[in-house]
Amino acid sequence: MEREAVAFISTARAAVAKAEQQGAEAAEAYICKAKELNIEVRGGRVETMKLAEDSGLGVRVIREGKTGFSFTSDLSPAGVDEAAGQALVNCMNLSEDPFQRLPKPGKAYEKMDIYDPGIKKASVEQKIDLARSMEDAARTFDRRVKVIESSTYQDGEALVTIVNSHGTELSYRGAFCGVYLALAAVEGDDSQTGFALDYTLRFDRLKPEEVGREAARRAVRMLGAAPVTTRRAAVVLDPYVATGFLGLIAPALTGEAVQKGRSLFAGKLGERVASSKITTIDDGALPGGIASAPFDGEGVATSRTVLIEKGVLKGYLYNTYTAAKDGVQSTGNGVRNSFKGTPEVGITNFFFEAGTEPVEKLLSEIKSGIYVTEVMGMHTANPISGDFSVGVAGLLIENGELTRPVRGMAIGGNIIDFLANVDGVGSDLKFFGGRGSPTLRVAEITISGQ
Repeated sequence: MEREAVAFISTARAAVAKAEQQGAEAAEAYICKAKELNIEVRGGRVETMKLAEDSGLGVRVIREGKTGFSFTSDLSPAGVDEAAGQALVNCMNLSEDPFQRLPKPGKAYEKMDIYDPGIKKASVEQKIDLARSMEDAARTFDRRVKVIESSTYQDGEALVTIVNSHGTELSYRGAFCGVYLALAAVEGDDSQTGFALDYTLRFDRLKPEEVGREAARRAVRMLGAAPVTTRRAAVVLDPYVATGFLGLIAPALTGEAVQKGRSLFAGKLGERVASSKITTIDDGALPGGIASAPFDGEGVATSRTVLIEKGVLKGYLYNTYTAAKDGVQSTGNGVRNSFKGTPEVGITNFFFEAGTEPVEKLLSEIKSGIYVTEVMGMHTANPISGDFSVGVAGLLIENGELTRPVRGMAIGGNIIDFLANVDGVGSDLKFFGGRGSPTLRVAEITISGQ
């Protein structure tokens, strides 16, 4: 174990010991040291460069059925002692809760390749060049690419340590890197936007030129877009758009949402909630996954959880607390954004499983439809009821071929009905950060136009 991790474990042990000395029946110390670099280039010149670092300790204690929490960025002995004491003071202000507990050590934790030293070793100049090459590739792709809104390189790393009074002593270091490009193509009075991104765990796998060309292609192909008449037809969702719909159901698949009566999937275990072609998975141990880690924010081993299998609801996501309320095991989804908060139920690598159909075949079987490449207003969808009404843009499908660009239409309905009508799933699973989806084809839906 590296020297810094050993030091953090020693500090976390001291926090737990101090809390126990002051009367805690159970205590947990969570330390996270994180740093993130953002470089934005425009016109070949660096426009912004930001390096942010944050580190600190969060202490959680249980006493007489009450839980208290405190955090500090002061990792000195005095700072650690103060945080432990404050957590105990805070727990006295809360009500008893019989489901509050800390997890015991797991039997096994997967060894994961989630830290590439190449990210740290690469020079700032190399990282700037990645953003420049992405911008250059986009402009070279088509002369109509006129405006680069953002050509960004980003990376980050974190060292996470957890110690609790049940014997858990864990640590891991992880890192990621990525590039993102947003631009506009212009022809006459028409302007259309495009974007692309690529996030990975390995620096040498970044493909900035491909990202540049993809962003340019997405913008250029939409030049001249116009509405079409209202129709009832098939829609094909490209992976990015399908991932947006995936995000609509994510909150509803947590045990917490079900327990609070805020899930459209409540009471439907074992029932069909989507097409038999839909399988939805959360996998915190996914090889190469941006959100992969050997354990979650409270020390539970991460795992692969099949939530919807061939259209049938199989389960929910849990942290230790919500699992105790339902009398089940945590799925390793106690997610923490920083040392300043407690582990809440959240997703890790969350995705629709890939199908077997090539995208070309999904399109070739459609006489009339729309290939949706952009959705507007997804934030207005209701995650509790699943109702949505969104604007869409994309490419018209005529006799199995993509023809002209269209925008100014809308689709709406309920996400369960929408997923029930999926009759084709592509083989092209693609991740956008921690969420991913292949192309999805929905058999028939009303598309409101002119």
